[in-house]
Amino acid sequence: MKAVIMAGGEGTRLRPLTSNQPKPMLPMANIPMMEHVVNLLREHGFEEIVVTVAFMANAIRTYFGDGSEFGVRMVYATESTPLGTAGSVRNARDELTERFLVISGDVLTDIDLTKLVEFHAERGAMATLALKAVDNPLEFGIVITGEDGSIDRFLEKPTWGQVFSDTINTGIYVLEPEIFDYIPEGRPVDFSGESFPAALADGRGLFGYVADGYWEDVGTLEAYLQAHQDILERRVAVDIRGFELRPGVWLGKGASIDPTVELEGPAVIGDNCTIGAGSRLGQFCTLGQNIRVGANASIERSVVHDNNYLGDGVRIEGSVLGRGSDLRRGVRCEEGAVLGDECFVGAQAEIRPGVKIYPFKTVEAGAIVNSSIVWESRGARSLFGRDGVRGLANVDISPELAVRLSMAWASTFEKGATVTVSRDTSRAARVLKRAIMVGCNAAGINVDDLEAATVPVTRFQITSSKSIAGVTVRLAPDDPQSVVLRFFDKNGIDIDEGAQRKVERLYYREDFRRVLASEIGDIGFPPRFLEYYTAALIDSVDLSRVTQAPLKLVLDYSYGTSSFVMPNLLAKLEAEVLVVNPYANTARVLTFDPAESTAAVAALVKASGADLGAVLDPGGEFVALVDNQGRSLSHDQALLALLTLITRANPGQRVALPVAVSRSAEAICAAHDTEVVWTKLSTPNLMAVAQRERVLMAASQSGGFIFPAFLPAFDGAATLVNLLSLLIGSGQSLSEVVDGLPAVHIAHQAVPTPWDQKGAVMRHLVEMNQDSDLVLVDGIKINADHGWSLVLPDPEDPVTHVWVEADSMAEARARAEVQAARILELLP
Repeated sequence: MKAVIMAGGEGTRLRPLTSNQPKPMLPMANIPMMEHVVNLLREHGFEEIVVTVAFMANAIRTYFGDGSEFGVRMVYATESTPLGTAGSVRNARDELTERFLVISGDVLTDIDLTKLVEFHAERGAMATLALKAVDNPLEFGIVITGEDGSIDRFLEKPTWGQVFSDTINTGIYVLEPEIFDYIPEGRPVDFSGESFPAALADGRGLFGYVADGYWEDVGTLEAYLQAHQDILERRVAVDIRGFELRPGVWLGKGASIDPTVELEGPAVIGDNCTIGAGSRLGQFCTLGQNIRVGANASIERSVVHDNNYLGDGVRIEGSVLGRGSDLRRGVRCEEGAVLGDECFVGAQAEIRPGVKIYPFKTVEAGAIVNSSIVWESRGARSLFGRDGVRGLANVDISPELAVRLSMAWASTFEKGATVTVSRDTSRAARVLKRAIMVGCNAAGINVDDLEAATVPVTRFQITSSKSIAGVTVRLAPDDPQSVVLRFFDKNGIDIDEGAQRKVERLYYREDFRRVLASEIGDIGFPPRFLEYYTAALIDSVDLSRVTQAPLKLVLDYSYGTSSFVMPNLLAKLEAEVLVVNPYANTARVLTFDPAESTAAVAALVKASGADLGAVLDPGGEFVALVDNQGRSLSHDQALLALLTLITRANPGQRVALPVAVSRSAEAICAAHDTEVVWTKLSTPNLMAVAQRERVLMAASQSGGFIFPAFLPAFDGAATLVNLLSLLIGSGQSLSEVVDGLPAVHIAHQAVPTPWDQKGAVMRHLVEMNQDSDLVLVDGIKINADHGWSLVLPDPEDPVTHVWVEADSMAEARARAEVQAARILELLP
């Protein structure tokens, strides 16, 4: 039986270590990763190996040759262009006429391949996938199987709301030649994304084998260090070369260690290394061949590749050093620092945590390096949150970060493209917007600067101009010391998780585009964009009866940029309007209290006999409503009221609602023959569905409403205009509509859940409720006769959310506590 080793990956997330060598050749305990894979295959009887190569293929061919030195026979299949996982295997089809095994050349594993093949044969499968339970399944493809191992579903790189299992695809497969029927020729094809789902749809035998043993996708620098630690602690059965001087300490041939060296271990010291007097090798050190360490040096939890010189007094902690570098006296590399091949670091220089220095670079003596060399950036754990990139202004979100982030974002577009940028009235947003514009221009992207503008106006400008994307910078609504950077796509809606990941990948590996001086982008200032926005909004709504009705309104602009938009709009409505907080003011925005403003508007509505009151948030997206009796509407009441009005006026249409919305919304829609399109709770998904599904309205549970006929995004002004039109058309006051609404009883619990347990919790919950009526749009929604419960892992915090709706609030709270208790019972 033959084996296929896929060795064409570039390992971009491991740069700069893989800048000039392929990832499978990256040393793991001084042995290339792919050699560990070859040894594993040989141990399980695979002596004929086909290697698929692409990036720097000669490095692999030169090292392994025909495989005879390693006790196997190797042949190579070269990809001239990337073909994907399945495409690369199809490229070797002539060698694969019988059952064969596929494995990646850049993983560390000791999985029992013999048992995998036996499982495949026993099931009579066409394809068997080796599966592994992992703590964090977000970066892998999830595979859901039945009790007999048959595969039910594939899910590639899910969000937390889609995590229904913690068993992931390891990329190790046993396949029959019939799989080639599902691999088209001449284009990139992936097994998990196309071939396996197509075979599953045809009813072919696909099975998942949950493997014991160790498996690690060494895809990041953190994982690379962790894998070395696992090897040294013998958590994985792989070869370690050298003489075991004492338990956990391996010494290579010709190595020389001064008697005064403190050698703690576990550690691997390669051939011909020299360790000077008074030095210290702490835990989890791996030194390659021909390394010279001076006197009084200290190395701990680090990997040092071949042929490095480390001078006297060098301090290396939690770092990785590529081949052939020269670190002079007193150099310090702190946690997470990475040096590429053949770097020179002068005496007493400091490489700060997380800094990456690309190959062949020089650091001057005494320099303190705070950001990576070549591209001025450093890695970050996570960029995007629920609403965008958020952090303390000028601390977490600094101008330097804004420049680098905008360059990563701008690098996803063609040179010469145009994007729209805007901000709120705060000084923090102003300085960060300017930094974003610099980054875009440096990447060859033109900028249309709206200066201070609402979020809806920014979105509208993108969709109605030559812009292909946009970004706005604003103070966080719940923290005046924090800012949020929000990125929009060509449709004016928040970029989705896929686009966010693309920007994050570019940011993490610092792969920014820098154009020539003649190609630097320009800055423009679009004229009359407010007038165009107002005209388009008015044209999207029938206001013929509104302008004839003697309306009286009380509005609060929250000292935000809505004050630039509303005067033109109100002039068209011909209404009597009392406006409070009517102008943009930086200082007042910092102290804005939404609850206090809503209460003030309610008092004014009641005192003046107004028909309606509304508070627009500073960004112009959300609206809090007050009815004509001076009652402040909750978000649920506002949603149900608008839903009642719009479905009554337009029966037989479609609306988009999050899965956590009250069942009363379903009843209202059913009464008017309106279809509900369920969405995730995330804002980008709600907007994407509103734009894609041609719905009449979409609504969040936080005061955000979308009217896609005008703009597929939240817009407070559009909400107000549509509400007035619907109210006049219905002949009812807002209080009459609200009085006819059912009560809503939804309880919420937040259950602390460690990150490494979230996947397992969701898998157990699916198994426990497999006979129930489940909705798996976002998290696990369990429908019952008297309500529902929704369990959803938080994407940012170690928490699992539970929402429960019941016939009374007491019952909802009780059922939420029961569900929370079940989750806690599943935790170790």
